[in-house]
Amino acid sequence: MLIYKKFKPTASAIAGAGFITALSGSEVAAAVDGEVAYILNTFSFLVHGFLVMLMAAGFAMLESGLVRSKNTTTICLKNIALYAIAGLMFYLVGYNIMYVGVPEGGYFGTLSLFYNLSDAEVALLAAEEATAEQVKAVVDNGYSVASDWFFQMVFVATAASVVSGTVAERIKVWPFLLFVVVLSAIIYPVQASWVWGGGWLAAMGFSDFAGSTLVHSVGGWCALTGAIILGPRKGKYTADGRVNPLPGANMPLATLGTFILWFGWFGFNGGSQLALGSAADATAMAIVYVNTNMGAAAGVVAAMIVTQLMYKKIDLTMALNGALAGLVAITAGPDLQNHLMTAIIGAIGGVLVVIAVPLFDKLKIDDVVGAISVHLVAGIWGTLAVGIFGSGSIVTQVTGIVAIGAFVVISSTITWFVLKATVGIRVDEEDEVMGLDMAECGMEAYPEFGRGTQTM
Repeated sequence: MLIYKKFKPTASAIAGAGFITALSGSEVAAAVDGEVAYILNTFSFLVHGFLVMLMAAGFAMLESGLVRSKNTTTICLKNIALYAIAGLMFYLVGYNIMYVGVPEGGYFGTLSLFYNLSDAEVALLAAEEATAEQVKAVVDNGYSVASDWFFQMVFVATAASVVSGTVAERIKVWPFLLFVVVLSAIIYPVQASWVWGGGWLAAMGFSDFAGSTLVHSVGGWCALTGAIILGPRKGKYTADGRVNPLPGANMPLATLGTFILWFGWFGFNGGSQLALGSAADATAMAIVYVNTNMGAAAGVVAAMIVTQLMYKKIDLTMALNGALAGLVAITAGPDLQNHLMTAIIGAIGGVLVVIAVPLFDKLKIDDVVGAISVHLVAGIWGTLAVGIFGSGSIVTQVTGIVAIGAFVVISSTITWFVLKATVGIRVDEEDEVMGLDMAECGMEAYPEFGRGTQTM
């Protein structure tokens, strides 16, 4: 079953006699036999998958720290709920749309319901004593189908998490979760099938190793349309155009969330090597890990320097977002073999986020956690960087960015407007002032501090 997952169809699918190395493109003999390669590849998918799942906790903690305390319970609820819904919808229809039956150069896969194990795996598990032919039928796939599904699924939840932070503090819970249903079942899988499913952008040569555009910018576009349609929080912008800061309640929690995301990103990028059955794959994966760390570190330092120059003080939130912007930027091309280039890419991401956050405020687009600047702006930059520093074509990279952006903006805008016209998406003014914790959940995250003590 050869499928274009993470734009690398051969490395994870071919085990045994030979494979295409990610380092040189030359065919070499596998260092281990087929069954051992199958085990190592499957293990890689599972371990890297649960590292990416940990990013859901990172988003929850980051967003909890950057919202006001009266909205903390709601943001925690949204993050655990969106992860659950994304997984269910990807099982129901998303995986099939993204990967199953996508025509070469096509636009989406099958609309059939439910992900399932392969027939070969079912037969192997059902056999009292497996035959060599049954084992070979499973091993020849290169990895367990279930492990691959799990690894692909956690990426969907990441895209949905991006939206959560931007529209926080004024959106109703259930309409937001309905948006997640559409995002994880249709919007994300369709555009991802164009590249990782072997669709038309893959045929053009568009390259996005782990999802600067396919995951992060998609979440960023959805967040941008949602923020515009939803409108800013009460009191965020004054009548004369000034920005009224509404600081988050817990900076240590936001910092912890950033560290968790940084840690989980090693699974996000490292697992996208898609194979661990040879010395070449292990070497390539190690390079990805180092580059991921370099991009984040450079993003932090660059953001700190720029905020010092611009504001004469170091802004912690900008440093945190600098780390995340560096991570997003390097995600499209963490397989570069020049570590200095990856640091430059991450540093530029850190600079861009410092510039973009106040720019969106000037446009009166209220992004509570800076997710649009981090995931959309840095995601676009990282995808372009593949054409600048890597082997990709800049024209093809721009084509992919524009095409995916147009599709996501149109589809997410329609979804937001349908929800607004039917169930409504924004809480009323009284509930917003009181806080969504009491209005939506009926409980406070910090009840010992009492209600009515926070500013609007």
